[in-house]
Amino acid sequence: MSSARFSTFLTQLAEALREEKGPELAYLLKPTSEKGLIKEFRNPTKQSLSYYEGSLESPWDEIAIQYVLVVNHCARKRAVDAFKEEGTLVSLFLRFFATNSGWTLPALFSILRDLRDLASDADLEAASNGQDNTANMEEAARIISKAFSSCVTDRQSPVAESRKWGVYYVVGLILKCYFRVRRISLSKNILRAINANPDIPPLSAYPRSHQVTYRYYIGMLGFLNEDFAKAEQELTLAFYNCYNGAHSNLERILTYLIPLRMFRGHLPSRELLQRFPVLDDLYTPFITAIRLGDIRTYDASLDRFERRLVDLNLYLTLEKARELCIRGLFRRVWIAAEKSTRIPVSMFHAALQMADEETSSEEAECLVANMVFKGFVRGYISHEKQMVVLANTNAFPKLSDRPTPYALLQ
Repeated sequence: MSSARFSTFLTQLAEALREEKGPELAYLLKPTSEKGLIKEFRNPTKQSLSYYEGSLESPWDEIAIQYVLVVNHCARKRAVDAFKEEGTLVSLFLRFFATNSGWTLPALFSILRDLRDLASDADLEAASNGQDNTANMEEAARIISKAFSSCVTDRQSPVAESRKWGVYYVVGLILKCYFRVRRISLSKNILRAINANPDIPPLSAYPRSHQVTYRYYIGMLGFLNEDFAKAEQELTLAFYNCYNGAHSNLERILTYLIPLRMFRGHLPSRELLQRFPVLDDLYTPFITAIRLGDIRTYDASLDRFERRLVDLNLYLTLEKARELCIRGLFRRVWIAAEKSTRIPVSMFHAALQMADEETSSEEAECLVANMVFKGFVRGYISHEKQMVVLANTNAFPKLSDRPTPYALLQ
Protein backbone atom coordinates (compact mmCIF):
# COMPACT_ATOMS: atom_id res chain seq x y z
CA MET A 1 0.00 0.00 0.00
CA SER A 2 3.00 2.29 0.18
CA SER A 3 2.21 3.86 -3.22
CA ALA A 4 -1.57 3.60 -3.05
CA ARG A 5 -3.67 6.63 -3.86
CA PHE A 6 -6.83 7.56 -2.09
CA SER A 7 -9.12 6.02 -4.70
CA THR A 8 -7.31 2.71 -4.29
CA PHE A 9 -7.55 3.04 -0.52
CA LEU A 10 -11.32 3.57 -0.80
CA THR A 11 -11.62 0.49 -3.02
CA GLN A 12 -9.68 -1.62 -0.53
CA LEU A 13 -11.84 -0.37 2.32
CA ALA A 14 -15.02 -1.21 0.39
CA GLU A 15 -13.72 -4.72 -0.36
CA ALA A 16 -12.76 -5.39 3.28
CA LEU A 17 -16.22 -4.26 4.39
CA ARG A 18 -18.05 -6.24 1.76
CA GLU A 19 -16.15 -9.46 2.51
CA GLU A 20 -16.07 -8.82 6.29
CA LYS A 21 -12.29 -9.07 6.52
CA GLY A 22 -11.58 -7.81 10.02
CA PRO A 23 -7.75 -8.15 10.01
CA GLU A 24 -7.55 -6.44 6.58
CA LEU A 25 -9.71 -3.59 7.86
CA ALA A 26 -7.47 -3.26 10.92
CA TYR A 27 -4.41 -2.99 8.67
CA LEU A 28 -6.01 -0.38 6.44
CA LEU A 29 -6.83 1.85 9.40
CA LYS A 30 -3.37 1.83 10.98
CA PRO A 31 -1.74 5.28 10.76
CA THR A 32 1.60 3.67 9.90
CA SER A 33 0.33 1.42 7.10
CA GLU A 34 -0.37 4.10 4.50
CA LYS A 35 2.37 6.39 3.13
CA GLY A 36 1.11 7.26 -0.35
CA LEU A 37 -1.65 9.48 0.99
CA ILE A 38 0.88 11.87 2.53
CA LYS A 39 2.25 12.73 -0.90
CA GLU A 40 -1.19 12.96 -2.47
CA PHE A 41 -2.59 15.28 0.21
CA ARG A 42 0.14 17.57 1.48
CA ASN A 43 -1.98 19.76 3.76
CA PRO A 44 -5.41 18.13 3.87
CA THR A 45 -8.41 19.59 5.70
CA LYS A 46 -11.96 18.31 6.11
CA GLN A 47 -13.08 20.99 3.69
CA SER A 48 -10.56 20.04 1.01
CA LEU A 49 -11.53 16.37 1.38
CA SER A 50 -15.29 17.00 1.34
CA TYR A 51 -15.23 16.03 -2.36
CA TYR A 52 -14.99 12.39 -1.25
CA GLU A 53 -18.08 12.48 0.96
CA GLY A 54 -20.53 9.86 -0.24
CA SER A 55 -17.81 7.81 -1.93
CA LEU A 56 -18.54 5.04 0.61
CA GLU A 57 -21.56 4.16 2.66
CA SER A 58 -21.81 6.29 5.82
CA PRO A 59 -19.92 6.49 8.13
CA TRP A 60 -17.06 5.03 6.10
CA ASP A 61 -16.68 8.04 3.84
CA GLU A 62 -16.10 10.17 6.93
CA ILE A 63 -13.80 7.53 8.46
CA ALA A 64 -11.67 7.52 5.30
CA ILE A 65 -11.38 11.31 5.43
CA GLN A 66 -10.46 11.20 9.13
CA TYR A 67 -7.83 8.60 8.38
CA VAL A 68 -6.10 10.93 5.90
CA LEU A 69 -6.01 13.67 8.55
CA VAL A 70 -4.56 11.29 11.17
CA VAL A 71 -1.89 10.00 8.79
CA ASN A 72 -0.74 13.50 7.89
CA HIS A 73 -0.59 14.71 11.49
CA CYS A 74 1.41 11.61 12.46
CA ALA A 75 3.84 12.15 9.58
CA ARG A 76 4.40 15.72 10.71
CA LYS A 77 4.86 14.74 14.39
CA ARG A 78 1.76 16.65 15.52
CA ALA A 79 0.70 14.23 18.24
CA VAL A 80 -2.06 16.33 19.84
CA ASP A 81 -3.76 16.97 16.48
CA ALA A 82 -3.33 13.32 15.45
CA PHE A 83 -4.95 12.17 18.68
CA LYS A 84 -7.94 14.48 18.24
CA GLU A 85 -8.56 13.26 14.69
CA GLU A 86 -8.09 9.62 15.74
CA GLY A 87 -10.65 10.18 18.50
CA THR A 88 -13.15 11.37 15.89
CA LEU A 89 -12.30 8.36 13.69
CA VAL A 90 -12.94 5.96 16.59
CA SER A 91 -16.28 7.63 17.39
CA LEU A 92 -17.36 7.26 13.77
CA PHE A 93 -16.22 3.63 13.73
CA LEU A 94 -18.26 2.89 16.86
CA ARG A 95 -21.42 3.96 15.01
CA PHE A 96 -20.71 1.16 12.52
CA PHE A 97 -19.44 -1.28 15.14
CA ALA A 98 -22.61 -1.08 17.26
CA THR A 99 -24.70 -2.52 14.42
CA ASN A 100 -22.34 -5.29 13.35
CA SER A 101 -21.05 -8.58 14.74
CA GLY A 102 -17.67 -9.70 16.07
CA TRP A 103 -15.93 -9.78 12.68
CA THR A 104 -15.14 -6.09 13.28
CA LEU A 105 -13.23 -6.76 16.53
CA PRO A 106 -9.73 -6.89 14.95
CA ALA A 107 -10.29 -3.40 13.53
CA LEU A 108 -11.69 -2.17 16.87
CA PHE A 109 -8.68 -3.51 18.79
CA SER A 110 -6.30 -1.88 16.33
CA ILE A 111 -7.81 1.61 16.34
CA LEU A 112 -8.28 1.63 20.13
CA ARG A 113 -4.65 0.64 20.61
CA ASP A 114 -3.59 3.40 18.21
CA LEU A 115 -5.81 5.84 20.09
CA ARG A 116 -4.13 5.02 23.39
CA ASP A 117 -0.64 5.26 21.87
CA LEU A 118 -1.45 8.63 20.28
CA ALA A 119 -2.89 9.85 23.59
CA SER A 120 0.41 8.95 25.27
CA ASP A 121 2.37 10.84 22.60
CA ALA A 122 -0.03 13.79 22.86
CA ASP A 123 0.40 14.00 26.62
CA LEU A 124 4.18 14.00 26.20
CA GLU A 125 3.89 16.80 23.65
CA ALA A 126 1.56 18.75 25.94
CA ALA A 127 3.93 18.29 28.89
CA SER A 128 6.84 19.63 26.83
CA ASN A 129 4.73 22.75 26.20
CA GLY A 130 3.92 23.18 29.89
CA GLN A 131 0.31 22.00 29.51
CA ASP A 132 -1.80 19.35 31.29
CA ASN A 133 -0.06 16.04 30.66
CA THR A 134 -2.98 13.68 31.40
CA ALA A 135 -5.95 15.25 29.57
CA ASN A 136 -5.50 13.25 26.36
CA MET A 137 -5.16 9.88 28.10
CA GLU A 138 -8.25 10.65 30.18
CA GLU A 139 -10.14 11.47 26.98
CA ALA A 140 -8.88 8.23 25.41
CA ALA A 141 -10.25 6.28 28.39
CA ARG A 142 -13.62 7.99 27.97
CA ILE A 143 -13.80 7.08 24.26
CA ILE A 144 -12.63 3.49 24.85
CA SER A 145 -15.33 3.13 27.53
CA LYS A 146 -17.91 3.71 24.80
CA ALA A 147 -16.41 0.77 22.91
CA PHE A 148 -16.80 -1.34 26.05
CA SER A 149 -20.49 -0.46 26.16
CA SER A 150 -20.90 -1.49 22.52
CA CYS A 151 -19.21 -4.82 23.23
CA VAL A 152 -21.08 -5.71 26.39
CA THR A 153 -24.55 -4.79 25.09
CA ASP A 154 -24.48 -7.13 22.06
CA ARG A 155 -27.53 -9.35 22.46
CA GLN A 156 -28.30 -9.92 18.79
CA SER A 157 -25.24 -11.69 17.38
CA PRO A 158 -24.73 -15.46 17.73
CA VAL A 159 -22.38 -16.32 20.61
CA ALA A 160 -19.49 -17.27 18.30
CA GLU A 161 -19.78 -13.94 16.44
CA SER A 162 -20.65 -11.75 19.41
CA ARG A 163 -19.00 -8.40 20.08
CA LYS A 164 -18.72 -9.59 23.69
CA TRP A 165 -15.51 -11.38 22.73
CA GLY A 166 -13.91 -7.94 22.80
CA VAL A 167 -14.91 -7.14 26.38
CA TYR A 168 -11.72 -8.08 28.22
CA TYR A 169 -9.35 -6.65 25.61
CA VAL A 170 -11.16 -3.31 25.78
CA VAL A 171 -11.27 -3.40 29.59
CA GLY A 172 -7.51 -4.02 29.59
CA LEU A 173 -6.98 -0.87 27.51
CA ILE A 174 -9.23 1.19 29.80
CA LEU A 175 -7.36 0.01 32.89
CA LYS A 176 -4.04 0.84 31.23
CA CYS A 177 -5.30 4.38 30.67
CA TYR A 178 -6.51 4.73 34.26
CA PHE A 179 -3.21 3.48 35.67
CA ARG A 180 -1.24 5.79 33.38
CA VAL A 181 -3.06 8.90 34.66
CA ARG A 182 -3.31 7.57 38.24
CA ARG A 183 -7.12 7.62 38.25
CA ILE A 184 -7.32 4.09 39.59
CA SER A 185 -10.54 4.71 41.52
CA LEU A 186 -12.39 4.94 38.20
CA SER A 187 -11.69 1.24 37.64
CA LYS A 188 -14.54 0.36 40.01
CA ASN A 189 -17.13 1.51 37.49
CA ILE A 190 -15.87 -0.69 34.68
CA LEU A 191 -15.49 -3.74 36.93
CA ARG A 192 -18.97 -3.19 38.33
CA ALA A 193 -20.32 -3.20 34.78
CA ILE A 194 -18.65 -6.57 34.09
CA ASN A 195 -20.11 -8.10 37.24
CA ALA A 196 -23.55 -6.75 36.32
CA ASN A 197 -23.52 -8.69 33.02
CA PRO A 198 -23.56 -12.42 33.84
CA ASP A 199 -24.10 -13.33 30.19
CA ILE A 200 -20.50 -12.36 29.35
CA PRO A 201 -18.56 -15.57 28.52
CA PRO A 202 -16.23 -16.79 31.30
CA LEU A 203 -12.78 -15.22 31.35
CA SER A 204 -11.15 -18.61 30.69
CA ALA A 205 -12.89 -18.73 27.28
CA TYR A 206 -11.09 -15.59 26.04
CA PRO A 207 -7.66 -15.49 24.35
CA ARG A 208 -4.88 -15.99 26.86
CA SER A 209 -3.41 -12.55 26.17
CA HIS A 210 -6.73 -10.93 27.19
CA GLN A 211 -6.79 -13.03 30.37
CA VAL A 212 -3.23 -12.11 31.37
CA THR A 213 -3.75 -8.36 30.94
CA TYR A 214 -7.02 -8.41 32.85
CA ARG A 215 -5.65 -10.53 35.69
CA TYR A 216 -2.56 -8.33 35.98
CA TYR A 217 -4.63 -5.22 36.50
CA ILE A 218 -7.06 -6.95 38.88
CA GLY A 219 -3.99 -8.12 40.83
CA MET A 220 -2.60 -4.59 40.87
CA LEU A 221 -5.91 -3.19 42.09
CA GLY A 222 -5.89 -5.80 44.86
CA PHE A 223 -2.33 -4.84 45.78
CA LEU A 224 -3.10 -1.11 45.92
CA ASN A 225 -6.32 -1.74 47.87
CA GLU A 226 -4.42 -3.98 50.33
CA ASP A 227 -6.33 -7.11 49.34
CA PHE A 228 -3.06 -9.00 49.17
CA ALA A 229 -4.47 -12.53 48.99
CA LYS A 230 -6.50 -11.53 45.92
CA ALA A 231 -3.48 -9.74 44.45
CA GLU A 232 -1.26 -12.80 44.83
CA GLN A 233 -3.88 -15.09 43.30
CA GLU A 234 -4.44 -12.93 40.22
CA LEU A 235 -0.78 -12.06 39.64
CA THR A 236 0.18 -15.74 39.96
CA LEU A 237 -2.39 -16.71 37.32
CA ALA A 238 -1.20 -13.84 35.12
CA PHE A 239 2.42 -14.99 35.45
CA TYR A 240 1.82 -18.65 34.65
CA ASN A 241 -0.42 -17.84 31.67
CA CYS A 242 1.82 -15.13 30.23
CA TYR A 243 3.67 -15.93 27.00
CA ASN A 244 7.20 -16.95 27.96
CA GLY A 245 8.71 -14.66 25.33
CA ALA A 246 6.95 -11.56 26.71
CA HIS A 247 9.90 -10.71 28.95
CA SER A 248 8.82 -7.19 29.89
CA ASN A 249 5.32 -8.38 30.84
CA LEU A 250 6.72 -11.18 32.99
CA GLU A 251 9.04 -8.69 34.68
CA ARG A 252 6.15 -6.31 35.33
CA ILE A 253 4.12 -9.08 36.98
CA LEU A 254 7.04 -10.35 39.08
CA THR A 255 7.80 -6.85 40.36
CA TYR A 256 4.74 -7.16 42.59
CA LEU A 257 4.39 -10.92 42.86
CA ILE A 258 7.85 -11.44 44.41
CA PRO A 259 7.24 -9.31 47.54
CA LEU A 260 3.79 -10.89 48.00
CA ARG A 261 5.30 -14.38 47.82
CA MET A 262 8.02 -13.33 50.25
CA PHE A 263 5.43 -12.90 52.99
CA ARG A 264 4.37 -16.50 52.45
CA GLY A 265 7.96 -17.66 52.82
CA HIS A 266 8.49 -18.36 49.11
CA LEU A 267 11.72 -16.59 48.14
CA PRO A 268 12.57 -16.54 44.42
CA SER A 269 15.34 -18.81 43.19
CA ARG A 270 18.58 -17.54 41.70
CA GLU A 271 17.60 -19.11 38.37
CA LEU A 272 14.45 -17.01 38.24
CA LEU A 273 16.11 -13.75 39.23
CA GLN A 274 18.96 -14.24 36.76
CA ARG A 275 16.39 -14.19 33.94
CA PHE A 276 15.38 -10.67 35.05
CA PRO A 277 18.48 -8.56 35.78
CA VAL A 278 16.44 -5.50 36.80
CA LEU A 279 14.58 -7.50 39.46
CA ASP A 280 17.78 -9.29 40.45
CA ASP A 281 19.40 -5.93 41.19
CA LEU A 282 16.37 -4.74 43.18
CA TYR A 283 15.39 -7.79 45.21
CA THR A 284 18.56 -9.85 45.77
CA PRO A 285 19.89 -7.59 48.59
CA PHE A 286 16.58 -7.88 50.46
CA ILE A 287 16.28 -11.63 49.91
CA THR A 288 19.87 -12.25 51.05
CA ALA A 289 19.29 -10.12 54.15
CA ILE A 290 16.12 -12.07 55.01
CA ARG A 291 17.91 -15.41 54.63
CA LEU A 292 20.76 -14.26 56.90
CA GLY A 293 18.71 -12.17 59.33
CA ASP A 294 20.97 -9.26 58.38
CA ILE A 295 19.02 -6.18 59.48
CA ARG A 296 21.90 -3.83 58.69
CA THR A 297 22.00 -4.84 55.02
CA TYR A 298 18.22 -4.78 54.81
CA ASP A 299 18.03 -1.20 56.11
CA ALA A 300 20.86 -0.13 53.81
CA SER A 301 18.95 -1.60 50.85
CA LEU A 302 15.80 0.28 51.83
CA ASP A 303 17.79 3.53 51.83
CA ARG A 304 19.53 2.70 48.56
CA PHE A 305 16.35 1.84 46.63
CA GLU A 306 13.99 4.26 48.38
CA ARG A 307 13.20 6.44 45.36
CA ARG A 308 12.67 3.47 43.09
CA LEU A 309 10.46 1.65 45.59
CA VAL A 310 8.34 4.74 46.20
CA ASP A 311 7.78 5.13 42.45
CA LEU A 312 6.65 1.49 42.29
CA ASN A 313 4.38 1.82 45.37
CA LEU A 314 6.52 -0.85 47.04
CA TYR A 315 8.38 1.05 49.74
CA LEU A 316 5.87 0.47 52.57
CA THR A 317 5.52 -3.19 51.59
CA LEU A 318 9.24 -3.86 51.82
CA GLU A 319 9.55 -1.74 54.95
CA LYS A 320 7.01 -4.03 56.63
CA ALA A 321 8.84 -7.08 55.27
CA ARG A 322 11.70 -6.01 57.55
CA GLU A 323 9.97 -8.14 60.20
CA LEU A 324 10.93 -11.20 58.15
CA CYS A 325 14.53 -10.13 58.62
CA ILE A 326 14.08 -9.73 62.38
CA ARG A 327 12.53 -13.20 62.50
CA GLY A 328 15.60 -14.55 60.68
CA LEU A 329 17.90 -12.87 63.20
CA PHE A 330 15.97 -14.28 66.18
CA ARG A 331 15.99 -17.73 64.63
CA ARG A 332 19.78 -17.57 64.42
CA VAL A 333 19.85 -16.67 68.12
CA TRP A 334 17.74 -19.77 68.81
CA ILE A 335 20.12 -21.93 66.77
CA ALA A 336 23.13 -20.38 68.55
CA ALA A 337 21.45 -21.31 71.86
CA GLU A 338 21.32 -24.92 70.63
CA LYS A 339 17.58 -24.64 70.07
CA SER A 340 16.91 -24.27 73.76
CA THR A 341 13.33 -23.72 74.89
CA ARG A 342 14.48 -21.00 77.32
CA ILE A 343 16.50 -18.09 76.04
CA PRO A 344 17.20 -14.87 78.00
CA VAL A 345 15.83 -11.68 76.48
CA SER A 346 19.37 -10.33 76.81
CA MET A 347 20.53 -12.70 74.03
CA PHE A 348 18.01 -11.25 71.60
CA HIS A 349 18.97 -7.77 72.77
CA ALA A 350 22.64 -8.49 72.12
CA ALA A 351 21.85 -9.82 68.64
CA LEU A 352 19.94 -6.63 67.80
CA GLN A 353 22.84 -4.48 69.02
CA MET A 354 25.29 -6.47 66.90
CA ALA A 355 22.99 -5.76 63.94
CA ASP A 356 23.40 -2.02 64.60
CA GLU A 357 19.93 -1.76 66.10
CA GLU A 358 20.06 0.90 68.80
CA THR A 359 17.45 -0.72 71.01
CA SER A 360 17.01 -0.90 74.76
CA SER A 361 16.32 -4.12 76.60
CA GLU A 362 12.63 -3.14 76.83
CA GLU A 363 12.47 -2.56 73.08
CA ALA A 364 14.10 -5.93 72.42
CA GLU A 365 11.50 -7.58 74.65
CA CYS A 366 8.77 -5.75 72.75
CA LEU A 367 10.14 -6.99 69.40
CA VAL A 368 10.14 -10.58 70.66
CA ALA A 369 6.56 -10.16 71.91
CA ASN A 370 5.60 -8.82 68.49
CA MET A 371 7.12 -11.88 66.80
CA VAL A 372 5.05 -14.13 69.07
CA PHE A 373 1.87 -12.11 68.49
CA LYS A 374 2.23 -12.28 64.70
CA GLY A 375 2.91 -15.99 64.65
CA PHE A 376 6.57 -15.83 63.67
CA VAL A 377 7.56 -17.46 66.96
CA ARG A 378 5.70 -19.98 69.16
CA GLY A 379 6.15 -19.30 72.85
CA TYR A 380 5.77 -16.59 75.48
CA ILE A 381 7.82 -14.15 77.53
CA SER A 382 8.34 -14.37 81.26
CA HIS A 383 8.74 -10.66 81.97
CA GLU A 384 9.61 -11.21 85.62
CA LYS A 385 12.50 -13.55 84.77
CA GLN A 386 13.34 -11.78 81.48
CA MET A 387 13.16 -15.14 79.74
CA VAL A 388 11.70 -16.18 76.40
CA VAL A 389 10.05 -19.59 76.69
CA LEU A 390 9.78 -21.30 73.31
CA ALA A 391 7.66 -24.25 72.18
CA ASN A 392 9.32 -27.68 72.29
CA THR A 393 8.46 -28.27 68.63
CA ASN A 394 8.24 -25.91 65.69
CA ALA A 395 9.36 -22.87 67.70
CA PHE A 396 9.86 -20.93 64.47
CA PRO A 397 7.02 -22.06 62.15
CA LYS A 398 7.51 -21.91 58.42
CA LEU A 399 6.28 -18.63 57.00
CA SER A 400 4.07 -20.57 54.61
CA ASP A 401 2.33 -22.26 57.57
CA ARG A 402 1.10 -19.01 59.09
CA PRO A 403 -2.73 -18.80 58.77
CA THR A 404 -2.63 -15.08 57.93
CA PRO A 405 0.63 -14.42 56.06
CA TYR A 406 -0.44 -10.92 55.03
CA ALA A 407 -1.52 -9.80 58.51
CA LEU A 408 1.58 -7.66 59.03
CA LEU A 409 0.82 -5.76 55.83
CA GLN A 410 -2.55 -4.52 57.08
